[in-house]
Amino acid sequence: MTKEVKDIVRIVERDIDASLPAYYGLTKVKGVSWMFANAVLSALGIKKTKKLGELSEEEIQKIEDCIKNPQKYNIPSWLFNHRKERYTGEDKHYTGSDLDLKVELDIRRLKKIRAYRGIRHEMHLPVRGQSTKTHFKKLKGRGKKGVVVYKKEQQGKK
Repeated sequence: MTKEVKDIVRIVERDIDASLPAYYGLTKVKGVSWMFANAVLSALGIKKTKKLGELSEEEIQKIEDCIKNPQKYNIPSWLFNHRKERYTGEDKHYTGSDLDLKVELDIRRLKKIRAYRGIRHEMHLPVRGQSTKTHFKKLKGRGKKGVVVYKKEQQGKK
């Protein structure tokens, strides 16, 4: 019997090159970091160096289930990307489009309550305390992206 080797593997709504090692390939899924990928493979007992194309369908299903429900596989909660949810208090791990939606809703909430971070997001300025003296050029108009105002242009308008 010959083993069938695939070209592309689909994990959590993402097509991944099957020639990649499992450890590296899992990081291609949005929301899966290096440490989380390592924890998933360790919990399932799969070698990190094994190619994704060599995995059986059952192993791929287990990996997908472990990424979606890491609590079932005793993965530590400090690896999750959303700990202590605002309303439920649960630790959750989001991937793919769910992660995009959750981040967007969090930013929208910060803007609505007029938190400092929300205001920084609105003004397209750095949120986490980075210096703005030499970088983060000011944008022309409120909310417009990509139109940079240089000092020479500002002096010419005076």
